[in-house]
Amino acid sequence: MVRISVLQHAPEQHLPTRPGDPTPQSRNLNPLMHPFARARERKRALNAAKMDRIFAKPFVAALEGHIDAVETMTKRSDSLVNIASGSWGGDIILHNLTTRQITQRVPQAHKGKVSGLCYASADRLLSCGVDRTVKLWSAGDDGSEGSLTQPLNVFPGKAAFNAIDHHRSDGLFATASNIVQVWDETKTSPISNLTFPTSTETITALKFNLAESSILASCGSDRTFTLYDIRTSKAERRVVMQFRATALSWSPTLPTLLLLASEDHNLYTFDVRHLDRPTQIYKAHVSAVTSCEWSPTGMEFVSGGWDRTVRIWQFKDGKGVQRPEVYHTNRMQRVTSTLFSGDARFVLSGSDDGNVRVWKANASEKLGVITARERAAIEYRNKLKERWAVDSEVSRISRSRHMPKTIRSTDKLKHTMLEAKRVKEERRRKHTRAGEAKPKPEKKKIVVAEQT
Repeated sequence: MVRISVLQHAPEQHLPTRPGDPTPQSRNLNPLMHPFARARERKRALNAAKMDRIFAKPFVAALEGHIDAVETMTKRSDSLVNIASGSWGGDIILHNLTTRQITQRVPQAHKGKVSGLCYASADRLLSCGVDRTVKLWSAGDDGSEGSLTQPLNVFPGKAAFNAIDHHRSDGLFATASNIVQVWDETKTSPISNLTFPTSTETITALKFNLAESSILASCGSDRTFTLYDIRTSKAERRVVMQFRATALSWSPTLPTLLLLASEDHNLYTFDVRHLDRPTQIYKAHVSAVTSCEWSPTGMEFVSGGWDRTVRIWQFKDGKGVQRPEVYHTNRMQRVTSTLFSGDARFVLSGSDDGNVRVWKANASEKLGVITARERAAIEYRNKLKERWAVDSEVSRISRSRHMPKTIRSTDKLKHTMLEAKRVKEERRRKHTRAGEAKPKPEKKKIVVAEQT
């Protein structure tokens, strides 16, 4: 005997009780709820998702001036409009985001490419290059375009510099070459060398922690990233990963959270208190990720890679990873540096084609004056999309992105390779003795070894 579950309704509720009586009508007993309220709200959410895609025009402007690839960018901490960029041609340009004009130019600041930039103060800029020098420049914003020829100070080194970062409060800065060195602005030689025993790496990136400013993090060419303490003048912890990290950034709101960009096409967030595994893995790029930076709010971060795209990720600690926003143009080449503006409304990217491009952090955001009525409508549409995000049609429209054909084909090939690798591991475990080959979580595969 087979039991079949069926919907049953009491006939007396839908038929007239006596001949000649009117047929009972089904209705919602709540006078505040319209019978079509849910259907109307879903339609509005669908229209809101469509409007978000229709008005998604993220590109704002291109800041020209460089004649070679833009290698590095930095922003002034006390300003929303002042941006500095350095290129492979050796020149440094200071831009104004409001006027989109060049406020200051330093032609041939270094012989060879400018590999690092950072602001020492509101009116001073530090730069380093492959010519084995660190130079201190006057970066005063007088509102008119001008050129500098002589630096305020020059710090000679023994090897080509790859990165530089300034201490948040003291007159100290750190440089990355074959070793990590800490310098004093008043001295021409480094005051300490931060090296790890048996280390033979080339340091490619380094950053001071924003909260605990004596903590310094760096990543190197031997697939490691290291934590230093400048108070003890030594390396504290070191992690060896499967692939080389190319860039790093400290979270402005969570002092223990570190973001790493890797050559394996992924980004990782690490809690420096537990370095045995990353807290989250971010997958979307189809080539090596070359740059990354947090927004000032700490709610999102931007990354750029060799796949010629800029991607903006929403950070949701412990709530899974959503698909990122993807920006690209036909003429943009490999992205070498990315940056958030001080108000987190704009994203800047520097690429091999010599342009600094300005994008909207929210692709469909309206620039200019917004009335109170428009603001209320925008907030209502955003709330609708958030509430109906689980709906298949609304979710499909919200996730749809136009991608170049080459990136789509590469992404498809990458998924095929990853699926083949997964099937191979599953079959290997299936044909071994029970308990010999246990499945290993992907987060535990990232870190090869941890040294203290």
